[in-house]
Amino acid sequence: MSFIIHSPAFPHQGEIPVRYTCDGDDRSPPLAWNEVPEGTRALVLIVDDPDAPDPAAPKMTWVHWVLYNLPPESSGLDEAIAASDLPPGTRQGKNDWKRTGYGGPCPPIGRHRYFHKLYALSEPLPDLGEATRTEVEQAMAGKVLAEATLMGTFQRDR
Repeated sequence: MSFIIHSPAFPHQGEIPVRYTCDGDDRSPPLAWNEVPEGTRALVLIVDDPDAPDPAAPKMTWVHWVLYNLPPESSGLDEAIAASDLPPGTRQGKNDWKRTGYGGPCPPIGRHRYFHKLYALSEPLPDLGEATRTEVEQAMAGKVLAEATLMGTFQRDR
């Protein structure tokens, strides 16, 4: 049994299609997961880019999406999911554009890696409001049962 996150839109370590980026429709990709560990009471999804701003000289990890308290019985997210269509109880945190919701890949230079990290937690997080990735990760401390990762890449044509 293996906790896995995947997307029908791109394979692990594959190219993220343009429609999910700032050069396309900037819509969230469809995501699916399975084999959620027994005892999971909440899920957290964090999408980030550790190659910002330049993969040859990264200076920060740019956060693209933060969702917490996804119900453990959920099995994924639809493409271009609206806040109103998120699974019941799901909370949105702030990305590095200082807003909630998905912000797609938009690298200024080079090919970047985008990690879609799904965490299984032993208990739900308190209401953290529009928390940052750091605040969510701090609240997750000691509660992580398992982690699954999907990595995609993107480079802009310019």
